[in-house]
Amino acid sequence: MARGHVVTGTGLDRVAALGAELVPRRELWADVSSKTARKLVRAGVETFATRGFHGTSLRDIIAGTGLSTAALYVHFRSKEELLFEISHRGYTVSVEIVDAASAMDDPVEALQVLMYAFVRWQAEHHTVARVVFYQNDALNAEHRDALLVLRRDAERKVRVLLRRGIVAGAFADGDVRGIGAALLSLGIDVARWYGPRPSGSPDELGRLYSVLALRAVGVLD
Repeated sequence: MARGHVVTGTGLDRVAALGAELVPRRELWADVSSKTARKLVRAGVETFATRGFHGTSLRDIIAGTGLSTAALYVHFRSKEELLFEISHRGYTVSVEIVDAASAMDDPVEALQVLMYAFVRWQAEHHTVARVVFYQNDALNAEHRDALLVLRRDAERKVRVLLRRGIVAGAFADGDVRGIGAALLSLGIDVARWYGPRPSGSPDELGRLYSVLALRAVGVLD
């Protein structure tokens, strides 16, 4: 049984409105001062998402940009460093979403807002997210470790939120670590399959997953 009116109607509209505020509204590299660097990052996102890191050459990245490989080396020491720039920015956005949502007072609403925002960002920025979360194995150990720190921070914040909900009597007692990992994995998987002809808008998916999250913690039967 649902508690309160958070799950549907005006409650779910409120969740969507709060969650939408946490989703990046502009390109993730809009604050990069160099126009050339922005162009290279955009090209890297598209080629890595289409070809994969190992299937992408420097020529592939600069094709159509009007730049030379020398221009790439001015801003990034290697193809791997370009991938890390993309991945680090994506992970940072994810942590910021989790951080902002999990800090909300009501754990039920906080969990819904978190899932809504996380899923909506994965859908709206699915090309970027596909590179961020599915190309990590191509990074060197130092860069993988840097992303692992961010990932563990997000996972820890989700677990804290789940425990807070349990203590408050809002969530059923359960496997906090497992449920937290499952919820984040559900969100990340959206980027894998979301595409030009999606089954549902980013907003619709965010609303759906926010309700599924409540089922996972026993708020809904």
